[in-house]
Amino acid sequence: MGPSVPEISPPPSPSPAPAARTRARPRVSFGEDFRRFFVSGMAALLPTLITLWLIVWLWNFLWESLGRHIIFAIKEIWYRMGQAGWVRSQPAGYIGWYWSDERILTHVVGVVLAVLLIYVAGVFVGNFIGRTFYGIAERAVMRIPLVRAVYPAVKQVTDFFLMSRQRENQFAGSHVVAVQPHEQGIWSIGLITGGSIKSLAEVAGEELVTVFTPSTPTAFSGYVLVVPRSRVVELPLTVEEAMRLLVSGGVIIPEPERVRPAAVAPELSPPDPAPLAASQIHDAPPAAPQPAS
Repeated sequence: MGPSVPEISPPPSPSPAPAARTRARPRVSFGEDFRRFFVSGMAALLPTLITLWLIVWLWNFLWESLGRHIIFAIKEIWYRMGQAGWVRSQPAGYIGWYWSDERILTHVVGVVLAVLLIYVAGVFVGNFIGRTFYGIAERAVMRIPLVRAVYPAVKQVTDFFLMSRQRENQFAGSHVVAVQPHEQGIWSIGLITGGSIKSLAEVAGEELVTVFTPSTPTAFSGYVLVVPRSRVVELPLTVEEAMRLLVSGGVIIPEPERVRPAAVAPELSPPDPAPLAASQIHDAPPAAPQPAS
């Protein structure tokens, strides 16, 4: 047998340099972790919670404003009809217990009857005779001093939001435009509501238009501008699309007109010069002597 060949073990792998070692992920504190998940939860639940809150608010509003009084009228009519012998007579205590405000059925009946009453009022006001009587009642109410100070403003707001036909009449023929009321290059969105004052157009010496610029998010308020016709830019938007854009603060933009903002590139600092190797240091030419001062 020949001589045995000794087994050669593989050389140990070099340990990674300290700079190349993976750094441990910094531990997130409980406060930061709680804040991050709390904000995520609010973003997920807030739309649903706000929707439910609006539904509950509308339900309570209908009950407190109309439903409660309708139920009171039902109890009173039931009691009077029983006294007159038209229906079976019941004591007032039984009628009050049957239509108690503590029962859910009472609230349901009151709210449903309130909705029906509002519908009937809309049908009545929608015809000529109803509009006539409504106008007479409105003029009578406007003679009350305190109501006269509050009622017109409230009516304008409710009519603007609830009566689409009136919005169409107010802005019929309007064009959505962009103007620069404050500074060149900064645009505001508005609606052309008509021409200008004759004397003002004569002073300006050119065609002027009146532009209503709504505020955000209360688009029913704003300010009026009288600007030259050549200074406005017409936008391919409808009045409804412009109103949604203004109320949402610019979030709701029609998709054909939406332009995604370009990502802002971070400022890059110049890279640090790479360190010279030892061989490059020795091979580098000597520095030139400095002249004597």
